[in-house]
Amino acid sequence: MLAYCDRPWDSSIGKVAPRYGEATPIRLAVNAVMAGCEPEYLPVLMAAVEAMCDPAFNLYALQATTHPCAPLLIVNGPIARELEINAGVNAFGQGRQANATIGRAVRLMLMNIGGGYPGTGDMATLGAPSKFSFCVAENEAESPWPSLSVERGFDEGISTVTVVGAEPPHNVNDHASSSGIGILKMIAGTMRTTGNNDIYNYQEGTYPQPLVVFGPEHAKSVSDDGYGKEAIRQYLFEHARVPLGEFSRENIDNRFSRRYGADAPADLQIPVFKRPQDLLIAVVGGPGKHSAVFPTFGATQAITRAISREDGRPALSIADLKAR
Repeated sequence: MLAYCDRPWDSSIGKVAPRYGEATPIRLAVNAVMAGCEPEYLPVLMAAVEAMCDPAFNLYALQATTHPCAPLLIVNGPIARELEINAGVNAFGQGRQANATIGRAVRLMLMNIGGGYPGTGDMATLGAPSKFSFCVAENEAESPWPSLSVERGFDEGISTVTVVGAEPPHNVNDHASSSGIGILKMIAGTMRTTGNNDIYNYQEGTYPQPLVVFGPEHAKSVSDDGYGKEAIRQYLFEHARVPLGEFSRENIDNRFSRRYGADAPADLQIPVFKRPQDLLIAVVGGPGKHSAVFPTFGATQAITRAISREDGRPALSIADLKAR
């Protein structure tokens, strides 16, 4: 496993909350072996852990919360194809070693290094299947738009991993809409829920970043109608809203009255996310007219890291690592 490590085995990648155990390549390698990873998966795991240890990701809260969130990994770039990380049919499901074992290594690391054991470091009320494994690649080949990593400032040829503190997918089943605007209307309707953290859990300057994943067929229909990502964000910002009166009186008093005033009308439309630019968009999946919405923990920021050498240069390719 450590043959694919490009840094000292005992160097610090980050401190993993809530126990703040030191994540080092050799410790990650142990968890990767237990998870069933192939050795060449280790660079992805190291970059993902580095991203999760960024303070803006707020790993302590994600680990300790009662909310059923988990770190979702979205891999972009050449390494996703080299490692055959599934971006197509059943990408969030079973059937591909890379997805299953990279995601499982993350969870083992969160428990064994970070101390996120159920009932002690992890207080999730219900939990979720995504706590076992939550790793996909973006289907860049079938996306009509710039990839998630390109939008986040990386060149197309750079391999990256983005971590999102997300709930499991909320499916958008739309086999009827033939127009892009029809699909967007259905996605907005799926996003409009009173019980998700994104609609209320934010602080100035740290806004929630929910994720919308388009299946390729929906993405094509929306793109063919002239909608780029900026237009999608603007539409969903304007239409993914919940009337204030849909919330319980206690939630209105405790969560919204300070923001909108004690006498705010019941028909006041509360946005699910606070700024258009905060919505994350990716294309994942295979044939079929489905997309998905991923609410987040709320008090977390998505973090993207290049799968790189310690000096920050682009990662060696798997072929280069094998040649070593």
